[in-house]
Amino acid sequence: MPSQADFEKVHNTLDRHIEAGNPHTGWEELWAEGDNIVLPWDKRTPNPSLEEVLTAKRDVIGGPLHTSIIDGNPKRKKALVPGCGRGVDVLLLASFGYDAYGLEYSKSAIEECKREEKGAEEKYPVRDASVGRGKVTWIQGDFFASDWVEGLGGNQFDLIYDYTFFCALPRSLRPSWALRYTQLLAPSPQGNLVCLEFPRHKDPSLPGPPHASPSAAYMEHLSHPGEEIKYDPKGNCKSDPLRETSENGLERVAYWKPAKTHDFGTSKEGEVLDMVSIWRRR
Repeated sequence: MPSQADFEKVHNTLDRHIEAGNPHTGWEELWAEGDNIVLPWDKRTPNPSLEEVLTAKRDVIGGPLHTSIIDGNPKRKKALVPGCGRGVDVLLLASFGYDAYGLEYSKSAIEECKREEKGAEEKYPVRDASVGRGKVTWIQGDFFASDWVEGLGGNQFDLIYDYTFFCALPRSLRPSWALRYTQLLAPSPQGNLVCLEFPRHKDPSLPGPPHASPSAAYMEHLSHPGEEIKYDPKGNCKSDPLRETSENGLERVAYWKPAKTHDFGTSKEGEVLDMVSIWRRR
């Protein structure tokens, strides 16, 4: 288990870069440590809740193939994992048949992804032989910039998976985070944003990352993308049930407690604390 010193190392490294006006560059310093990197939430395996989404929730998100036929074959859906770390979720999505894209700001993190991919056929076997494995693409870029997606032809994504990304961002970037998803997500009902909400029960007064990320914060920001959301002095997100959803706000179409999650998303008694939410453009 990571120690408090591990968390403090991450906090201090990122804070130095934020104070210097570069909120993203601290990740490169951390990932550049290679095998010595300590990211306390990195379990080096996909969260089991993602597999649950891809299997038990196909009635919500559909399968990995489009219904349209191109050159005699169904077109694969495109999945994006921003802040993909060492790429384990990307490789799982590809094993289910999605053309999967892993986005990372850090060049060193992308190198970790490529090393992880070398054992993909054994660690991430194809789930359906009739569908096959999707293509894997690693992208070094800034989630909030446009150059990397323009390099892909400006296409939108059919599935986006957010886990340990929202909670890794400073609170000041949350409005931009939500607005960016409205730009990257394919139109409804094809496009689905899957959020594994973590850590929901962390004291918001404690430093991050991971920053406290209760369900109310996802709801307020995704319902009002690009808009400032109020937080009280203790860091709690202030929700207003009477406030109407913004015109470009996303709609939550599913919300449930997964059967399993990583240990950081469970209580000392083993109760799952994380929640999964699925969002679509209106």
